[in-house]
Amino acid sequence: MPIIRLETLIHAPIEVVFDLARSIDLHAESMGRSRERAVDGVMTGLINRGETVTWEAVHFGVRQRLTSRITVCERPRHLQDVMVEGAFRRFTHDHFLSLVGGDTLMKDIFDYESPLGLAGRIADRLFLERYMTRLLTDRNRVIKRTAECGAWRKFIR
Repeated sequence: MPIIRLETLIHAPIEVVFDLARSIDLHAESMGRSRERAVDGVMTGLINRGETVTWEAVHFGVRQRLTSRITVCERPRHLQDVMVEGAFRRFTHDHFLSLVGGDTLMKDIFDYESPLGLAGRIADRLFLERYMTRLLTDRNRVIKRTAECGAWRKFIR
């Protein structure tokens, strides 16, 4: 059961970074490589506690759907989404934000379990953990770039 931990230092206000982390529109834009798009639940704007979103994307050449629910939304410090339906056996994704000097430190913790028992654990070691780390790292780069260049206004009204 891998746990992916990432830290991203962002030169932007903590509230802006928090809201970008829960922006459906920015998420879709940051996942262009997998053609990810919201197809049910909250499909645009900012998602809040108790709300769900269903994403459709292509990963490893297979079209997949995944539904997650926001279980914690404590602006601007902690955001958590939990998979309620999808390809994983389970996952919990936490975003913890804190101030470091004049910057925002975003810590991601992605705790997941692959399906298929032993075969899933082998897939984690061979490619899935690396794939998920790259996916989350790329997403965080988009959040950082959007927050720092002022383009966040397109996603936060």
